[in-house]
Amino acid sequence: MSVAGTMASRRDSQTSSMKPSVLIVEDETALVELLRYNLEQSGFKVVVAGDGEEALAAAQEDVPDIILLDWMLPLMSGIEVCRQLRRQTSTANVPIIMLTARGEEGDRIRGLDAGADDYVSKPFSPTELVARIRAVLRRIRPALADEALSYADIVMDLVAHRVIRAGKPVHLGPTEFRLLRHFMEHPGRVFSREQLLDSVWGKDVYVEARTVDVHIRRLRMALNGESQADLIRTVRAAGYALDSTPG
Repeated sequence: MSVAGTMASRRDSQTSSMKPSVLIVEDETALVELLRYNLEQSGFKVVVAGDGEEALAAAQEDVPDIILLDWMLPLMSGIEVCRQLRRQTSTANVPIIMLTARGEEGDRIRGLDAGADDYVSKPFSPTELVARIRAVLRRIRPALADEALSYADIVMDLVAHRVIRAGKPVHLGPTEFRLLRHFMEHPGRVFSREQLLDSVWGKDVYVEARTVDVHIRRLRMALNGESQADLIRTVRAAGYALDSTPG
């Protein structure tokens, strides 16, 4: 691949990695393609699982921002998948919208009791479903729906691509900006170097793990200046987190 092609691939991968990700758990091929098209057109990254076991594995491998979960699935019911997702630490707080042909009140209650955040009965309008997804994200994961992020004394304007700390502008390179955005979307959560590479650089881009340390150092220097507290916490043998808690 040419240098230009490699750079274009890297840009595409980085852009994709910043999109909210949706895991569709559905075994009807036609419905999957309809959902995939509408979600990708609306700016989401889409991953598909055709049954419950595949869904659990996919959610563990790359935790999505939201899950669309069909009630009737082969091998394992959507209700059981929902329960198992809620029992696993990594997916316990991931928003889940259940898709089902069942419209009875008792069934809706069962789905919500199992841990679902919302419930959409088939047939449904794809446009309405996208709106419901955005509404759930605004309510549960506001960082994915807002045009600005804030943490401690840092404000990140996602539209103007500016960062302010304690009222003063912070000048960041493109990679440091994406890195800080990822941290601010998941404050307090510890990410390994490999997880940061996948989320910030993209899974299809080969970058050495030590590159993360270089960009973390640059991000710290830009954020901290000469006197600001260091909000990037290094967790030995684990990785890094954005954390204002002294420790």
